[in-house]
Amino acid sequence: MNRKTALAAAVAAALTLGTAALATSQNVAQASAAAQPGAGFQAMSTIGRQAALDQAGKEAAETAKALGLGPDERLVAKDVLVENDGARHVRYDRTYRGLPVVGGDLVVHRAKNGKLTSTTWAHDGALKVAGATPKLSTQDASKAAERSAKHVKQARTTNLDSSQLVVWAVGKVPVLAYRSTVTGAGEAGANTREAVLVDAASGAVLDQYEVNPEISGTGNGVNVGQVTLETSQGGSGYTLTDALHGSTVVYDSYNSPQSNPAQNARTFSKSTNSWGNGSTSSRESAAVDASYGLGKTWDYYKNTFNRSGIRNDGRGAPAYVHVDNQLLNAFYDDSCFCMSFGDGSSQNGNTPLTALDVSGHEMSHGVTAATANLNYSGESGGLNEATSDIFGTMVEFYANNTTDPGDYYIGEKLHMGNGYLRRMDNPAADGNSLSCYSSRAGQVDVHYSSGIGNHFFYLTAEGTGAKTIGGLPHNGTPCNGDTFSGIGKDKAAAIWYRALSTYMTSTTNYSSARTATLQAAADLYGANSQERYIVSKAWAAVSLGTALPDPGGSTSSPSPSPSGSPTGNPNPGNALTNGDFEQGATGWTQSANDITNSNQQTPHGGSWYAWMMGYGSAATETLSQNNIAVPATGSPKLTFWLKVTTQETGSTAYDTLKVNLNGTTVATYSNANAGAGYVQKTVDLSAYRGQTVNLQFAGQEDAYLSTLFLIDDVSVG
Repeated sequence: MNRKTALAAAVAAALTLGTAALATSQNVAQASAAAQPGAGFQAMSTIGRQAALDQAGKEAAETAKALGLGPDERLVAKDVLVENDGARHVRYDRTYRGLPVVGGDLVVHRAKNGKLTSTTWAHDGALKVAGATPKLSTQDASKAAERSAKHVKQARTTNLDSSQLVVWAVGKVPVLAYRSTVTGAGEAGANTREAVLVDAASGAVLDQYEVNPEISGTGNGVNVGQVTLETSQGGSGYTLTDALHGSTVVYDSYNSPQSNPAQNARTFSKSTNSWGNGSTSSRESAAVDASYGLGKTWDYYKNTFNRSGIRNDGRGAPAYVHVDNQLLNAFYDDSCFCMSFGDGSSQNGNTPLTALDVSGHEMSHGVTAATANLNYSGESGGLNEATSDIFGTMVEFYANNTTDPGDYYIGEKLHMGNGYLRRMDNPAADGNSLSCYSSRAGQVDVHYSSGIGNHFFYLTAEGTGAKTIGGLPHNGTPCNGDTFSGIGKDKAAAIWYRALSTYMTSTTNYSSARTATLQAAADLYGANSQERYIVSKAWAAVSLGTALPDPGGSTSSPSPSPSGSPTGNPNPGNALTNGDFEQGATGWTQSANDITNSNQQTPHGGSWYAWMMGYGSAATETLSQNNIAVPATGSPKLTFWLKVTTQETGSTAYDTLKVNLNGTTVATYSNANAGAGYVQKTVDLSAYRGQTVNLQFAGQEDAYLSTLFLIDDVSVG
């Protein structure tokens, strides 16, 4: 470690400040200081971070035992964040009999004295897997992936593709699975890669998504103007090696395929230290954009959050420009720890996709991979894209480049027909993106479901109403007609970064993101702060949850340590205790751990709900509450929201959920009631008027295929 550090210092000493075209005439402004610098985290040296990781590794076995994990499970330390007061947040990946567990990650929160205070799970508790011997071979899995691919056409398995045996723990019941990659024609070009996860026993498709998170569209490439670059001198010339930013190197890919951008790559080197001419006639011009943008992104994370590079280890990821042919794409690939930028195509005048917010967007995909590692599908995929849009936008504000001023438009330099790729203030303006949360958020393209997170962030930062920002019109239009002022982009970004790095996991969905940001706001500014209140208002304004009570403009003050997750609002007029489950299991008796805030499914409201059944094998469960006083007047009724998801087909009731009152079944629902979202159910209680009753939800599942019954917002009144 010391030798590596000494070498890095020697390389940095050889650094030479060069210019692209002419010396810059602009002053680069620093991002304004947050109320609690670094989002509450200490700056860590490379050696200090490694020491913290080593300590977390030594604690792994004891931690696994304390968390009740099984003998076949192991924790592998991935990242450590240390609070200003010494408290730690340790992120672990999980293995099962040596196999990676997809959705098995977790964050252990420790007080400054080392005591374990709480845990954030992607999959709650110990894993129960039927076995670790697959019925399918790797060849079978690859063929199944080729047949099932939906993001690419004419899918094939190349020598760059693979099939890896994993444990799939994204669902309620973990299964052995293969993660296979295939290559074919897709939105990212002729060599688009897709990951397909198939059940290692049945071959059923569990999930599928594009391998490379990308921002695709048309672009003008070289638009950062005349800027200063950090370059390195060696021998008789200079190279685009940025030793101040982890020795990041920008390469000319020389049209290598996007699946292997290093195949034909060469370094940019020359005898003089002036680069590019501001147009595509020079291959250096796109490299100038990329080097400048990645440097500004590094500086933003370092100076704002004390983060040293993508993985917080001080190491820069290589970047490749001029990738592939006719490639309307730019992307980060965690498998090679690298970034790729295409040159565009005839559709956009063959201009490179190296705009400033694109560089910030792609490098931020790396930060997400190094922290929460949000799955690139469903709602977590939308959050992944939103995170890159949020921080790509913040980099644009941070750079303060006069040729590309900060705004909340994504890709406004990409020459789109409507002038942008996405808009954070009004996502639905592009005709595809979602501005408001709905139950279909997990079924749409992640670039479109990202609109929910983008809209939330804009409203948190800027509030509602019309504004002109960066010379462009913005209009924060809420989904609920509310009006409020924002807390400013720097505070909003600090909250999002803390939530991402501390409380989100690979399976976090939008409801859990709401919980994570509310907790982050409480950590940074106080549980009764105006900042936390505005966060709740902004989520409500994108149709997720309800706003917290107004603290009345209370003064913001950081709390010394993270507090518990926020609880829900009281439910007046409800004879039930904790009918919305926001107080966990309070008031309820459950035969299994059905009441949960797991982000694997979506609640109807708030963060907590009851998840019954879904095993795919013979099982029974009950959830009950006793001594409920039914109103003596009027027309009393039991109401609740129910979502049924099933693998069964047809109208035969194989799996059931019964509603029992005092031991008598008053309603029955089954797999035949499956639908896309929650449906409100009502049971007439007139026959029980003035009585005290015992309520029970009783689930039963047969030996084949699974049915999930999700229950939320139960009320008697």
